[in-house]
Amino acid sequence: MVSEHASPLAVLGGVDAGGQNVHVAALAEAMGRRGADVVVHTRRDGPDLSRRVRLAPHVTVDHVPAGPARHVPKDDLLPMMDDLAADLRRQWQTHRPDIVHAHFWMSGYAAMQAAQPLGIPVALTFHALGVVKKRHQGVRDSSPVARLPVEAELVRTADRIVATCTDEMFELLRLGGDRRRMSVVPCGVDLGAFHPGVPQEPRPDGRHRILSVGRLIERKGVGNVIVALGRLRAAGGPDTELMIAGGPDSSELCGHPEVTRLREIAEQAGVGDRVFFRGRVGRKELPALIRSADLVVCVPWYEPFGIVPLEAMACGVPVVAAAVGGIVDSVVDGRTGLHVPPRRPDLIADALAALLPDPARRRALGEAAARRARTRYSWDRVAALTFSAYDDLLPLPCAQLLTQEVLS
Repeated sequence: MVSEHASPLAVLGGVDAGGQNVHVAALAEAMGRRGADVVVHTRRDGPDLSRRVRLAPHVTVDHVPAGPARHVPKDDLLPMMDDLAADLRRQWQTHRPDIVHAHFWMSGYAAMQAAQPLGIPVALTFHALGVVKKRHQGVRDSSPVARLPVEAELVRTADRIVATCTDEMFELLRLGGDRRRMSVVPCGVDLGAFHPGVPQEPRPDGRHRILSVGRLIERKGVGNVIVALGRLRAAGGPDTELMIAGGPDSSELCGHPEVTRLREIAEQAGVGDRVFFRGRVGRKELPALIRSADLVVCVPWYEPFGIVPLEAMACGVPVVAAAVGGIVDSVVDGRTGLHVPPRRPDLIADALAALLPDPARRRALGEAAARRARTRYSWDRVAALTFSAYDDLLPLPCAQLLTQEVLS
C-alpha cells in the first residue's frame, strides 16, 4: 500500500489526519489476518521515526524519505512525490509485490511512476476527488493546480479503481473511468471496539446530548449543527447539549481559529452554554463517548465516505446525517437514522426535534443501525471484498494465493 500523507500510525484529529488513516491501518491489519504480507509506504514526517515499524502481524509501515522529515501540509506534498516514487521503485525492483494499492491521488501518482515500469499492477482508492472538492469549495480549494489533470489521468490508467461508495463511482464515470475496471468496496468499522455493549461515559442528568466527531474544518458542517441547536432551543425543544470532539488536545483549543469561529456562532445562536469542545479524543475513549449520545450528527457539505456514522451505528446510536457521498450508502434514511440535505440547519433542527423526544424510535433506529454495521461493515468483510477487487490483476485469485502462502 502507498499512503503518502495518511500514515496508519498517525495521531488522529489534526487537519490532515482522519478517516483515511483509520482506513489504511484497519484494512492492512485485516489483510494481514487473512494471511497477506502488507507493507504500507508513507512519507517520513518526523526525524525520530524508524525506517520500518511493525504495525501488526504481517503488517509493516515503511517511512519513506521524501522531503523534510517533518509535517508538511498535504497540499504542499506534490513536489516530493517524485522522490517517493524513486524510492519505491528501488525497493520494488528487489522486493517485488504482487500488487500495489495506492490511497489518495498523490499516492496514485507516485505508485504509478514506480510500478508501471516494473509491470506491477496498481489499484487506487482516491478517498476524495479534486473535482468534488472544487465544486464545493470553489476559490477556497487549496489543492495544487495539477490535481485535476493528474486525477483524470489516473482514472484512465490505473489498473483497478476501488471506489468507496456508489456516489464516487458515478463521479469517476463522469471523469471517463471504465466501469469494467472499477469496484465499489466500502470502508469498515472496528466491531471489537465499537458495539452496543460499550459502557457509556457519564453525562449531565436531565439533558439530551448530541455529538459531532471529526476534524475541525468548516466543510464538516459543525457550524450548521450549532445553528440547528439554536433553532431547537428557540422553538422550545428539549434541553440539549452539543459535544464536539476533534481537533487538537483540549489544552490547545483556546485560540484555535475554527473553535473561535464556532464559539462565535454558538453565542449568536443563543446556545453558548450548551456547546462544548472536547478536543482530540483517543480511539480507546471514543466508543464510550459515542455511547453517551442520544444522536450522532454528521452533516458535512460533502464526504467521500464517512467513518464516524459507521462507528455510531456500530455502537447502536442513530445518526442524523447529510445525504452526501458514502453516507447515502451507509445510513439508511428512516431505518438507521435520518438524512438531511447539507448546509440546512433548519432541517437538521427538524430532525433533532423529531427524534430527541422519542426514545422508542431512537432505540429502534439504533438497534437496526447496529445490525447493519455488524453484517455489512466489518473490516474482515471489507478486506475480502478488496481481495476480490484485485483478482483480475493477478495470475491466480487472491483466495488461492493466500491459501498457498498459508500452506507453504
